[in-house]
Amino acid sequence: MRMRSRLPQLKELVVEASHALAHLDAARLEELALSCQALNRELPLLDSGDRSQLASQAREASQEMEIFARVLEATRSNLNVMKRLHELRDGRLEYGGVRGSRWTGAEIDHGHD
Repeated sequence: MRMRSRLPQLKELVVEASHALAHLDAARLEELALSCQALNRELPLLDSGDRSQLASQAREASQEMEIFARVLEATRSNLNVMKRLHELRDGRLEYGGVRGSRWTGAEIDHGHD
């Protein structure tokens, strides 16, 4: 059985992952992560033809992978901002890594964050 009939096209998988991440579809992201894990486990078992086909798919999907990486980084950045806002609201945010030295409203209002 050829890889094409067993596994989804890499480009389609990456595009779908980008869409799922953009829509915060955690269930679909988990399914896609499991698919990627299965693909990684199968790599050593693939014959040279399947490896060649997968390498070709990776080249064809490079643009989609770059887009996914940007969406992932933007999501990570947004999550960090949300975490900082949550910590600020709860009074746990510290300035300069010194415990007990908390940011004040004035520092936030004037961009010293």
